[in-house]
Amino acid sequence: MAGLQGAVEAGAPVSRLHARESFDLADFPVPTGREEEWRFTPLRRLRGLHGDGTLAPGKVSVEAAAAPGIIAEKAERGDPRLGTAFVPADRVSARAFASFDEATVVAVAAGTESTQPTWVTVRGEDAAGAAFGHLVVDVAPNARAVVVLEYAGSATYADNVELVVGEGASLAVVSLQDWAGDTVHLSHHHAQLGKDAKLAHTAVTLGGSVVRLAPSVRYAGPGGDADLRGLYFADAGQHLEHRLFVDHSERNCRSRVSYKGALQGEGAHAVWIGDVIIQAAADGTDTYEYNRNLVLTDGTRVDSVPNLEILTGEVVGAGHASASGRLEDHHLFYLMARGIPFDEARRLVIRGFFGELIARIEVPEVAGRVAEAIEAELARSLESAA
Repeated sequence: MAGLQGAVEAGAPVSRLHARESFDLADFPVPTGREEEWRFTPLRRLRGLHGDGTLAPGKVSVEAAAAPGIIAEKAERGDPRLGTAFVPADRVSARAFASFDEATVVAVAAGTESTQPTWVTVRGEDAAGAAFGHLVVDVAPNARAVVVLEYAGSATYADNVELVVGEGASLAVVSLQDWAGDTVHLSHHHAQLGKDAKLAHTAVTLGGSVVRLAPSVRYAGPGGDADLRGLYFADAGQHLEHRLFVDHSERNCRSRVSYKGALQGEGAHAVWIGDVIIQAAADGTDTYEYNRNLVLTDGTRVDSVPNLEILTGEVVGAGHASASGRLEDHHLFYLMARGIPFDEARRLVIRGFFGELIARIEVPEVAGRVAEAIEAELARSLESAA
């Protein structure tokens, strides 16, 4: 680490990760697929969300059910609460910010202690037209809240989600992408953590034709703690992509990234990109990220790329790991040697693979729904193998 620190002090170039940010759509050329940030995404399947052409309007509704003590309201474009915690880092994010008609703001007052979830439901009614959205969750200092984002129905949709976590505050977010099979959804979740703030962000992606979710975290003060989790299950023809960025720019902050996925069926494609940068001033950083994928059938594809860039030698810990492969034979053998049939042994191993992440979901109702959805996926897998 000392050698790296010396190179930085001597004038080595700083990171280029996510270096381009702008609210001006013109600052982002239409991607061709050769760009690093787009090379895994099937642009031809995005229905023009990344382009510059006029799109027919789609119909997507957003409803919020606030927990006691929390305010959920609509906001018009120009509201000063919108666009304070982020600057778009790609063309679709910038287009979504320039195109939404009405935003939803969930406000948690200082000192509020809410353990009941606030639900924000996004429901599409037609995938033929395109729609854009914006959501702000603003948790004031020393408050606590739980928010569930539920995406369902048919849509061609792009949105930005701002998560503003004030000093000493705590926010748990569960984002459930349970779209119909014809949906295209590109979403950016931008989190800003104040001093000693905590964020637990869980992404569950099961439905949709193409879903690309990009959570990012930036620290606005020392002592921040971000726990980013995700699980996904890609079926035949599905493209599920998760692109994470954690920018450690403050001292003594912590981050953990834990994502797991499974794939089955011809053309199932999962992409996981984990970018973490530790800036030169971020002494005392503690970070680790990992991604694991289970390949259940032939004909699938996994792209898993962890990136860690360290610009200071004074870190507590920094690491990453990625692994993709089939079920391990010795796990199946252990169970089958005790009289458990192959199909049930396979089911048990996959349950265990996802079980730890499901158990950490803060909302029991959502955890139960996710467990049931995984069981349904496994049942389909066994039917197709029969």
